[in-house]
Amino acid sequence: MSKDTSEAEVNVRRHGGRYIYEELRRQILTLQLKPGAPLDEVSLAAQFGLSRSPVRDALARLISEGMVTILPNRTTLVTPLEIEEFPKYISALDLIQRAVTRLAALYRTDDDLVRIQKADDAYMRAVDSGDSEALTETNKALHIEIAHAANNPYFVGYYERLLGEGQRLTHLHFDFTVTSANATKLGRDHAEIIEAITRKDADLAERLAHEHTMLFQTRFLDYMRQNMTESMAVV
Repeated sequence: MSKDTSEAEVNVRRHGGRYIYEELRRQILTLQLKPGAPLDEVSLAAQFGLSRSPVRDALARLISEGMVTILPNRTTLVTPLEIEEFPKYISALDLIQRAVTRLAALYRTDDDLVRIQKADDAYMRAVDSGDSEALTETNKALHIEIAHAANNPYFVGYYERLLGEGQRLTHLHFDFTVTSANATKLGRDHAEIIEAITRKDADLAERLAHEHTMLFQTRFLDYMRQNMTESMAVV
């Protein structure tokens, strides 16, 4: 038994359902568990060496976050990525991202700014490392700090769910993004937003948040166009 394997088993026994949740969440967000993949309680319990109860708890939490879906026939699976729904996703992300960023500019405190800057520093380290998992996690953490600065908790839960969906979409096209022309802007697209929040310029913060969403959309659609073109070329 390798050291890594034994440490993983210790973590499972020690943290139970929380570890299962975190591990399944990581695998879903990084597409290690593919969209639409079935999730069977019995198989997962055997895999993690625990009873079905903590597995069921972990799945329930993932269902509440929209990462796992239960079909009418009670089949449990990783929530599919509905690419045809991407325009609706972008509309929802744009609206809430503009709202929380605008409110953050209006209501942020000095302590909020410290937390936002710390989160951005972590994001930039992830960009430099080239670690896609760290990059999407730190990007999400930064935007959640901005949402907290907006001082309206009703936004946070829904925004977090949208950002989680964005993580999966980012992993889908990450390699393309970092090797495309867009890569020159990767990592720099938060600086102006943070500056607008710092200056309490709500109009500018909202406009930059919109541009930030549109940049994400452009990167994804560029990937899809190239991916579709390559697929057609193969045929």
